[in-house]
Amino acid sequence: MSVFDKLDFLKTNIKSLGSAAVAFSGGVDSSFLLKVAFDVLGKDVVAVTAHSSTYPEREMNEAKEFAASYGIRHRIIHSEELDVEGFSDNPVNRCYLCKNELYDKIQAVAKEENVKYILEGSNHDDLGDYRPGLKAVSEHGVLSPLKDALLTKDEIRFLSKEMGLNTWDKPAFACLSSRFPYGEKITHQRLRMIDRAEQLLMDLGFKQVRVRFHGDIARIEVGQEQFLKFIDSEIREKVYSEFKKIGFMYTALDLKGYRTGSMNEGLKL
Repeated sequence: MSVFDKLDFLKTNIKSLGSAAVAFSGGVDSSFLLKVAFDVLGKDVVAVTAHSSTYPEREMNEAKEFAASYGIRHRIIHSEELDVEGFSDNPVNRCYLCKNELYDKIQAVAKEENVKYILEGSNHDDLGDYRPGLKAVSEHGVLSPLKDALLTKDEIRFLSKEMGLNTWDKPAFACLSSRFPYGEKITHQRLRMIDRAEQLLMDLGFKQVRVRFHGDIARIEVGQEQFLKFIDSEIREKVYSEFKKIGFMYTALDLKGYRTGSMNEGLKL
């Protein structure tokens, strides 16, 4: 099946729903899903974005701008994961606890908006990683149309570019809680440290970044094509000194570079 056949399948599938609320983070996948849903459902689709301490303000602003640029109804809800019992202890099912809370709240919005279905943006590639949040998707009856259409991340980026979406080449993003090894306590202060550190790297021109929290050590993951930027002594010194101000005693560059789910590498699944 060609990528355009998959797109046609996606549109037909969503159109058959009649109305939907889209869990919208502003990332590549959910932006593409929202735009396709809006194209086929029009005023019968609503975007729902959760505001919390694990979601940087820059991401929220970009989500707002995207929805507003197409005139899509956009609801902002408050969903503070650190208030969920057990979440801050960072267990291996942390994402389940988060998504369970999130979909409870989106279901309430869907009821208020009188829409029938909730959609989320998991794609076909997501089947290959440890994603406990998908259990909450199933339990809440949330639909995953991109996965049903067998669309991969690369195909979603390609179609997004074809559609003129400015998110087509947006770096992959996951909530800031994913920067902590399982069992490492998650706090508001530590989340702010990670947010500030990643923002610094982006301000220095790094595109795809993760700063992983290991106590007083910050482990930086960037795309391997950007490793050479650290040869610049000014950049190295800037990162080191600013990270120290943020609260990291030591700063390390991960030699394997950026990859999704690096905190899952130690799990015995």
